[in-house]
Amino acid sequence: MLIDVSQILREYGGRINIDCTLDMDDTDFLGETYHFEEPVKVVGSVVNNGETLSLEVSVTAKIGAHCARCAKPVSVIECFDIDESLVKGDEQEQSWDDSGAIVFEGHTFDLSEIVLDEFFMNAAGKYLCREDCKGLCPQCGADLNEGDCGCKTVDPRWEALLDIMNRSEND
Repeated sequence: MLIDVSQILREYGGRINIDCTLDMDDTDFLGETYHFEEPVKVVGSVVNNGETLSLEVSVTAKIGAHCARCAKPVSVIECFDIDESLVKGDEQEQSWDDSGAIVFEGHTFDLSEIVLDEFFMNAAGKYLCREDCKGLCPQCGADLNEGDCGCKTVDPRWEALLDIMNRSEND
């Protein structure tokens, strides 16, 4: 969604209030596919503070991902704030690229792009279907939340000790 800032670029203290929803496409990040189940809600403003534009918004996104332990679908609500400085591209002689400000061209900036970048910075990375999720059996792949699969598993960190114990029993 493009935000036209042409009116406030000429006026110190000029403000544009933002209260919108953004339709976001599914996106892959760090091996996970995130599905935005509902339009992303964005509320806040962009203000001309003289040298830059100040973008301050709150974002609420309902996303679908997968449990990091059992791979079941998980629905999560992510809420985060964005507080960024924006600077018009032709003012780059002041080296805004080094300041962390977002540089935009012309009289518009893409709010969807900024929201998506900030989502990646704020996403948990791993989601669980529940705190006590037992995950999948490493041998047969059964969902251990539904019951014991019957496989005899040993924590790999203890395998060397188990080998020593088995050898001493056979001697």
